[in-house]
Amino acid sequence: MDLELTGRVALVVGGKGYIGAAVAERLRAEGATVVVASRSASDSADSVGIDTADQGSVDAGVAKVLEQHGRIDVLVVTAAPSAGTLDPAKKSDPEQVLTAIDGKALGFLRVANVVLPGQRDAGFGRVVVVSGQNAYLSGNITASLRNTAVNVIAKNLADESAGSGVTVNVVNPGTVTDEPAAEVQRGAGGESSPQQIADLVAFLASPRSAVSGESISIAHRVLGQLTI
Repeated sequence: MDLELTGRVALVVGGKGYIGAAVAERLRAEGATVVVASRSASDSADSVGIDTADQGSVDAGVAKVLEQHGRIDVLVVTAAPSAGTLDPAKKSDPEQVLTAIDGKALGFLRVANVVLPGQRDAGFGRVVVVSGQNAYLSGNITASLRNTAVNVIAKNLADESAGSGVTVNVVNPGTVTDEPAAEVQRGAGGESSPQQIADLVAFLASPRSAVSGESISIAHRVLGQLTI
């Protein structure tokens, strides 16, 4: 299937990371012009420095992409502190919760708020953010809230963009690994590879996708959990 991404300009925030690098590679394979953003990236035609915790950095980075390429058709945000940086002993600590939400959910919101107006004016845009299936689980307030906040923000942005030609969606992985197991454990989500996640992101980034306002689990959604 031709995803009709040839010639589209895609900004992948977190594009040097484990998932982000696979997304950037997949979008390039579809013919998109990909700009990778990260805190350590140097500014060039295919990379830009952006720290999602700093609104000034976000504003400057997006402006550089627009100056270089004229538009941003696709925004993918995978940037977030690793779950391994969260202290399990502080899972209910308000300071850690606030820091985690800022690092993942508000970082996404800062970038989306700058990119979306131009997409709406153009009458076309695709925004995809990678969150996680911890949004569906209790037991760790930090992990739950930082992912849930991403999903809630994305749905609100999708609703604000309804009818404009712009879509906003979330991809929620469980465990991400190079060699996903077929088995799914009760109380857990299925495993997926960065490449499988990238395939889903590429479809959601495509003009052929009309999906918007959805939080989509990649691999099996939490086994044994029912949401009505």
